[in-house]
Amino acid sequence: MAAMATLKDGVCYGNMNVDFFYKLSEKNITSIWGTHEIAVVSLGLLVCCFVIFANILVMLAIFMNRRFHYPIYYLLGNLAAADLFAGISYLHLMFHTGPWTRKLNTYQWFVRQGLIDTSLTASVINLMAIALERHQTIFTMQLHSKMTNHRVVLLIIGIWLIAIVMGLIPTMGWNCLCRISLCSTMAPLYSRHYLIFWAVLNLFAFTVMVAVYTRIFVYVRRKNHRMSQHTSQVKHKETVINLMKTVIMILGCFVICWTPGLVLLLLDGLDLTTSVLKYEKFFLVLAECNSFMNPIIYSYRDKDMRNTFKRILCFPCARHDQNGEHSGVRFNTLEQEPRPRVLQESLVACRVRDGDPGERVNGGQVVLKDAENILESTDS
Repeated sequence: MAAMATLKDGVCYGNMNVDFFYKLSEKNITSIWGTHEIAVVSLGLLVCCFVIFANILVMLAIFMNRRFHYPIYYLLGNLAAADLFAGISYLHLMFHTGPWTRKLNTYQWFVRQGLIDTSLTASVINLMAIALERHQTIFTMQLHSKMTNHRVVLLIIGIWLIAIVMGLIPTMGWNCLCRISLCSTMAPLYSRHYLIFWAVLNLFAFTVMVAVYTRIFVYVRRKNHRMSQHTSQVKHKETVINLMKTVIMILGCFVICWTPGLVLLLLDGLDLTTSVLKYEKFFLVLAECNSFMNPIIYSYRDKDMRNTFKRILCFPCARHDQNGEHSGVRFNTLEQEPRPRVLQESLVACRVRDGDPGERVNGGQVVLKDAENILESTDS
């Protein structure tokens, strides 16, 4: 970076245009639309459409169906809101990238990047909160958390406050406008130190998710192993396999979508970037793909959620149901619904905990089934 050698730290260049910083970082802004730029924008727009549609559908389903008025579904709704915001932010990015980047001033560039950082941070923190909620419900053998609505609201507010602060930090001063030598290559107005901080924070969230889901798996597997002598081997094997599918799907999706981008951010922050930077926009699209995979993993595999989607999307079917057909989704109030069988059996398991050995066996089987049902209720 020969050009950067003639510039001094301590001198602020906030009045310069974005092209100035891109040239210093040797990240050239193309003046024409090439095949690479068209492919990235086209793929990005397609992903945005899926993200926006899927997450609006999830939010509508949770709002309409009173069966979903529980803490875990409120967190899923907040995850959908974060992913919806990510889709809108990325849509904004698609119309301010490539040759259009030249037209941006520093303020517009920080807004563009801040929206992306805020939305993706909110999505990641939501995923971690859902993992912790599932951990709490499984280890207390409840179908739904006893967390009050007030606490859920406070948790959701906390998630968004953290995400907004993370998005505003570069604008508030943690940038390289006055320290040119620290400008990154991927995000030429960002400090390399901030990129390291953001990548490490997300890797920490991922580590927490791995630890939580691993503990859930080990706990249920241990319970299954203890009870396997009283049940068929087929049932024992199916429980373990179903749990493995859930854990692999959650963690696998996160690793595939986020690892390339996070590794690239770390390399850039450590000033170890190579020619792989030409794939950075594809890695960003890959991270955005996690925002439409989340509804599939956490919502679409739920039978009641799928039925609610059908009711929302198929208005003629809904009218037909109102004329006498029985609907697969019941929008009763919670008080009108009978207590779920799995919870009744959980209470039986608790009552017989100190009973005779035969009762303990049946209770243990219910505990294992409860854990499987809790995990599969949202696949989280």
